[in-house]
Amino acid sequence: MPPRRYPRRTVPTFTSLTAWRLGMKGPRCQHENRPGAKFCEECAAPLGRVCPNCSSQVSATAKFCPECAHPLAAPSVEPRFASPRTYTPKHLAEKILTSKAALEGERKQVTVLFADLKGSMELLADRDPEEARKLLDPVLEQMMEAVHRYEGTVNQVMGDGIMALFGAPLAHEDHAVRACYAALRMQDAVRRYSEELRRGQGVEVQIRVGVNSGDVVVRSIGSDLRMDYTAVGQTAHLAARMEQLAAPGSIRLTAETLHLAEGFVQVTPLGPVPIKGLGEPVEVFELVGAGAARTRLEAAARRGLTRFVGRSAELEQLRGALDRASLGHGQVVAVVGEPGVGKSRLFWELIHSHRVHGWLIVQSASVSYGKATAYLPVIELLRGYFEIESRDDPRKIREKVTGKVLTLAPALAPAVPALLALLDVPVDEAPWHALDPLQRRQQTLDAVKRLLLRESEVQPLVVVFEDLHWIDGETQTLLESLIESVPAARLVLLVNYRPDYQHTWSGKTYYRQLRIDPLPPESADELLEALLGADVALGPLRQLLVERTEANPLFLEESVRALAGERGAYRLTRPVESLKIPATVQAILAARIDRLAPEAKRLLQAAAVIGKDVPMPLLLAIADAPEPEVRADLTHLQAAEFLYETRIFPDLEYTFKHALTHEVAYGGLLHDRQRALHARITEAIERLAPERVAEQADRLAHHALRGEVWEKAVAYLRQAGLRAMARAANREAVAQLEQALGALRRLPETRETTELTIDIHIDLRNALSPLGDRGRMGDHLHEAEALARTLGDQHRLARIAIFIAIQCLITGDYDESVRFGHEALTIARTLGEHSIEVVATSFLGQTHAARGEFSDAATFLERNVALEGDLRYERFGTAVILSAVSGALLADVLSQLGRFDEAIGHAETAVRTAEAADHPYTLYWGLFDLGRAHLRRGDLPRATRVLERGLDLCRMWQIALGTPLFTAALGAAYALAGRADEALPLVAGAVEEFRRRQIHRWPAFILLCAGMTYLSAGRIDEAASHAREALALTRRLGARGSEAHALCLAGDVASTSGAEDAEGHYREALALADELGMRPARRPLPLRPRQALPAHGQARAGAGAPEDRHNDVPRHGHSVLAGTGRSGAEGSAVKTLVSGARELPGRGPPPAALPRQTYAILVSPWKGRGGTRPTAKSRWRIEPVLMRQRRSIQ
Repeated sequence: MPPRRYPRRTVPTFTSLTAWRLGMKGPRCQHENRPGAKFCEECAAPLGRVCPNCSSQVSATAKFCPECAHPLAAPSVEPRFASPRTYTPKHLAEKILTSKAALEGERKQVTVLFADLKGSMELLADRDPEEARKLLDPVLEQMMEAVHRYEGTVNQVMGDGIMALFGAPLAHEDHAVRACYAALRMQDAVRRYSEELRRGQGVEVQIRVGVNSGDVVVRSIGSDLRMDYTAVGQTAHLAARMEQLAAPGSIRLTAETLHLAEGFVQVTPLGPVPIKGLGEPVEVFELVGAGAARTRLEAAARRGLTRFVGRSAELEQLRGALDRASLGHGQVVAVVGEPGVGKSRLFWELIHSHRVHGWLIVQSASVSYGKATAYLPVIELLRGYFEIESRDDPRKIREKVTGKVLTLAPALAPAVPALLALLDVPVDEAPWHALDPLQRRQQTLDAVKRLLLRESEVQPLVVVFEDLHWIDGETQTLLESLIESVPAARLVLLVNYRPDYQHTWSGKTYYRQLRIDPLPPESADELLEALLGADVALGPLRQLLVERTEANPLFLEESVRALAGERGAYRLTRPVESLKIPATVQAILAARIDRLAPEAKRLLQAAAVIGKDVPMPLLLAIADAPEPEVRADLTHLQAAEFLYETRIFPDLEYTFKHALTHEVAYGGLLHDRQRALHARITEAIERLAPERVAEQADRLAHHALRGEVWEKAVAYLRQAGLRAMARAANREAVAQLEQALGALRRLPETRETTELTIDIHIDLRNALSPLGDRGRMGDHLHEAEALARTLGDQHRLARIAIFIAIQCLITGDYDESVRFGHEALTIARTLGEHSIEVVATSFLGQTHAARGEFSDAATFLERNVALEGDLRYERFGTAVILSAVSGALLADVLSQLGRFDEAIGHAETAVRTAEAADHPYTLYWGLFDLGRAHLRRGDLPRATRVLERGLDLCRMWQIALGTPLFTAALGAAYALAGRADEALPLVAGAVEEFRRRQIHRWPAFILLCAGMTYLSAGRIDEAASHAREALALTRRLGARGSEAHALCLAGDVASTSGAEDAEGHYREALALADELGMRPARRPLPLRPRQALPAHGQARAGAGAPEDRHNDVPRHGHSVLAGTGRSGAEGSAVKTLVSGARELPGRGPPPAALPRQTYAILVSPWKGRGGTRPTAKSRWRIEPVLMRQRRSIQ
């Protein structure tokens, strides 16, 4: 017997027709077809069954194929699906029957949904009819449940599918949205059911869904709820074709449905598709999910000017703010509200009123695509303030900026370079170029702020920033800084935003927030009277409009325009029920756009691709029409209030009246058309202004990317990203560089593109570094490493090896850090790359120090400290001055060795170098290690001053990585000085930040500081917890020097609490110190006063202990702050690991006895690898002291 064949069919279905005849109605649309037709000419549904084995047509009642004798499954319809009355929920059935008299004979706008089971014949062919129904019926039930869930009506069940209506017989103004939600629900339900079948029976089922919206005429509704209707145009036919076009498991819908459900659903455009019987292709979309919007208000946006109503109280509050600011009490006013409620209009009314006579007004706004472009609103504000035109060349801009600034205040001259750089004017001043990105960023922020504040001294100033919900990070920083200076200035800062925007200004006494809600009923009526006229017959329409729009001003205005076009006096010409009012603002705008003449619509869409602001030369360059026709269409678009003129000299410029209009017009274009226009815009900008290409890198990057001009997109995106990084706008830089990397993958793979890929990966690593995103940094570095090794590019490989060494150092993988550091060093020496050698040397020194290999660390660091001449101030491609940072790191090593004079000398040199170069990031390194050296020496006043200065520096310059280090060290210093209340919040914050970031450049430093601080405060349990965590961490990392400190802290905690293992911790610390070449201090110091200990932790004090032992002992810190210098007397020692916490003079009496004593670790200076270890004699000196300590404890 030949194998059974299951041929593929064009339209596989399992219909439920009750008779097979030559001429018959379509099973879905009820269209009467010609005799002999195989498919319905109206809805394309098959008019007969097909044998799954040989594809021959068979009758509806056949049990076997007459051609091949293949058994056929029975197609009968289950009785419970025979009529709508049997499967329609009772509450819906009652609604339909109650209103059926009013519905019959009415023209209704509906959404039609078709759904069927894909491949039902093949699925059911070999199964018993009863078994087949068990598989099929749950699918139908899931479909119908979804329809009924959204109050649709299942008008027909057709064997393996259904036809449903939304909007008839039950009317729903959001019928399209309900149909889409029902389609998504049924797909989800069938998907779950299919998963159950697959697990239980090895069978999978999938359905296809098609949706279309249009008009129908309801002729009659039977007592069984079956509705007899006539489709108007292609309403049902297109819905059926959408189903046939849908892939299994997907949903297809038409543009008509999308227009009505815009904002409520997510779709993917599939382009125009030819449909049999239609002259033009039909735009098809795939429904992929529900949109974010759930109400009309959420889907709304701003609108333009109409009569200003209902905002008198808010306007009066703004005027009050002006009055207070005019007296020198600056104000910040925020207007908050949903899109379309009139936030911008409120500001417009204020700044165009007589109240601002004598005030200077500067304005700016964020745009939806502007978050990735740093300072975009600030640049717009400055261009307006300096009256810079689009055609002004750099020389002209320089003249305007310099002239206005110097006229305003000669003292502002230092701010000019920052302002010029922000406006993309080349800056020739060498001091500006000598600044690093953080310095330039700070000077930029200060320049704009000083300019505005100085202007407010000359005349009262109103500064407007709109749409903060789209603001970029750098503009946000400027606003926050400006707000701090507002109260003492004659300045009103007006901002508006949507409710989801967050800020930190709420607690300011000079801040006020105004909430704008939809209009009250009387104001809505006043607005509608201005839009429609005063005809009394319009009352029901006005009521309907208010109900449908919830009195949102934008909704009201655009709804009227969709009905009548321009504003004016109207009268009702047909019943209210028949008015086609779109369900959402986006649908309204789409309908308005669709009503434009084809030429005007195409021009509007082309303008939307350019952006919200549309320069006339650029529009002419991409328009597919002669200039006279373009100008005529623009006149029409202005009259219809889509666009309006914003500038006439030197060139015309237009802007969209509303951002939402711009978005809808843009979204209506197919992707191919969008891409083509973006590409043409890129070329046009380059051609029209070649001398300003660098200035417009962000704009060119935007268009080149969306135009898929990949080579240009890569170049402009990287250029824009590097510019953002130079301004310390690192988040924006990351976004642009990642887009550049994505665009680069679209280009053919060559050596040049691979090299560029490596460079962009490195750029991304550098941009991510200040953000502390080590995971992504590592990903980019490893990608770059693999590519560089593939190319055999040693120069790039050396740079990457350095970055990986740094990454491994930060993450605590010290062995890998050393390996990559030596690889970079070897390559650098081979290539003669001195800069790479210096960088590798610096990080190798730091890594050896982290591992406790102090001699090796000192050897590496001393090489960089010895740099001379200009090299002493060189950064070698890093963010710091390397000779200074190496000196600071060497100071850390030397203070570990107890060589405090040398350590402090190197740290102070590093600080002086950083100060001379005015380099904050280098200064932070110098201050940190200088403060630690003083702290280890026990000089608390000096240590505190240095650490406080360093903390202020980190906060001012937003050095996120340095802040927790300084807070931890300063907390320890405060604790040792008896200022525990100040210390505890500092170390708690530092520990939280350490656990969040997990940076291991300074192994367990923060944990050790915290443990010592809690111990000094008498919080033994917390001190013990931090000691255990520090010990476990240092052992895991292999940070042996820090492990010794952690052991000492554990001993101090145990000793203070009276635990038995204190001596064991001390002995283990001493053994590790001996192994590492470290020597203990021999002078015992008190740990803390007895009376400060909690009752359970008090130790026995030795009777008659002399109080004068405290008189010459300062407060010191534990081992991470270890050691005092040697005194002249025999037996003087370094400072203890955890200090005596005796009361300082003026702070209370000294303790009666010393409850515990402890020892610091002094690391001997080795002479090279393995160096000179402690002698037996020095070890012998330790033992008597240790024994005395043991006896005192006991």
